[in-house]
Amino acid sequence: MILNIDKHEENSLAVIDSAGDKLRYGELRAFSKELRRVIPSRSLVFVLAGNDVGGIAWCVGLLGAGIVPLLLNPKIDRELFGRLNEIYEPGYVCLSNRDSGQFDFERKLTRFGYSLLKTGQNSYPLYEELSHLLPTSGSTGSPKLVRHSYENVEASALNISTFFKLKSADRPLLVLPLYYTMGLSVVFSHLYVGATILATDLNMTQREFWTFLKEEKATSFTGVPYSFEILRMMRFFKMDLPDLELLTQGGGKLSRELNLQFVEYAQKTGKRWIATYGQTEGTARMSYLPPEYALAKCGSIGKAVPNGELFLVDDRGDVIEGNKQEGELCYRGKNVTLGYALRKDDLMLGDTRCGCLKTGDLAYRDEDGFYYIVGRTGRFLKLFGMRVGLDECEHIVKSKYPIECACVGTDEKMIVYITDSLYQEQVKGELIDKTGIVASVFEVRVISEIPRNNVGKILYRMLDN
Repeated sequence: MILNIDKHEENSLAVIDSAGDKLRYGELRAFSKELRRVIPSRSLVFVLAGNDVGGIAWCVGLLGAGIVPLLLNPKIDRELFGRLNEIYEPGYVCLSNRDSGQFDFERKLTRFGYSLLKTGQNSYPLYEELSHLLPTSGSTGSPKLVRHSYENVEASALNISTFFKLKSADRPLLVLPLYYTMGLSVVFSHLYVGATILATDLNMTQREFWTFLKEEKATSFTGVPYSFEILRMMRFFKMDLPDLELLTQGGGKLSRELNLQFVEYAQKTGKRWIATYGQTEGTARMSYLPPEYALAKCGSIGKAVPNGELFLVDDRGDVIEGNKQEGELCYRGKNVTLGYALRKDDLMLGDTRCGCLKTGDLAYRDEDGFYYIVGRTGRFLKLFGMRVGLDECEHIVKSKYPIECACVGTDEKMIVYITDSLYQEQVKGELIDKTGIVASVFEVRVISEIPRNNVGKILYRMLDN
């Protein structure tokens, strides 16, 4: 079975969640077999999974049964869900029992607090190596999905478990969502070694969150930059957490100040601090900075993960051999995903990337072979670790209001330019609602006209970030 799940002790705990529910490896194996009997092989299932026993059981159980899940935010906007449903026509939807009443579909199975609903839509062929699908842009509702293979899942789990030195005794705290590639990578890599995942949807500012972390003796924490901002706010550096051995960061660049604070904390307390870099298209992690270099190479994304390769190319696509020269960062490895899907027919496509990914990030390599990100070539930002498409946000605004719109920005803030002050507050509220990201990252500016060239294309370089 996928992720070595059939090789682990049957009674060993695979998951404990903050509601007190537990899942054993033997139960996970049995559930996967049950799903094979209930759902036709190679069906597409929309899974609205939370960070709990049921969410993980359904995600991994479907994978093991040869059924293809699309993992979605359980709080996804109904309009956005309807758009995806119309495009991809899933045969089934899986969601928590408390939310299942919102759909008038036939209930086929109820397990672990979740219900499987049959939509009545006709099945269609899926590529035989397609394992699962993830959205590319957080919750902005883009129909663009990343197609993963079974080889991607196994390769990523092996790579991550190797450079983090994971073991069956580990008890990682899962706070990042399952529909987010880094959250899912925590699950895959730890199930691979037979560890026990501590899953929670609790807010990090809640007392119950810290009670769960301490009582269940969490050994590792994985977060995005915003997660570590919250930790600092919660006076994390003064806490007594003897069981916590590993802190890992990804999902965007951490400020140098905060990075150094966690490096110093880790060195004082004997813990490991490992910064990583990755994308959904690379099945989460493509590079890491070994803890012994955390201070000397602060700000670097490190070197390629085991079994992977990083390299740079210039504007002509030629490989850059020298150091301290900027180019587009590329990655080669078995964890590079199959490609994108924009419509249901794309789910029959094979591997369109052939193991090589152009990341869209600009970087350079120092004389010791460590890589540093300096910018982006693409039209997307990572706001609080969530990748958000600038073009998609423009579409959200223009489809809702009779105004022109142009979005630019950095990983710290998105600047939204519009041409009518009447809609300033409404636009901001709509983006907050559709993306699920806090208000402080959006700034809406009013200008008389969106700058365009003679063929009507927006001149983004004329807009201030």
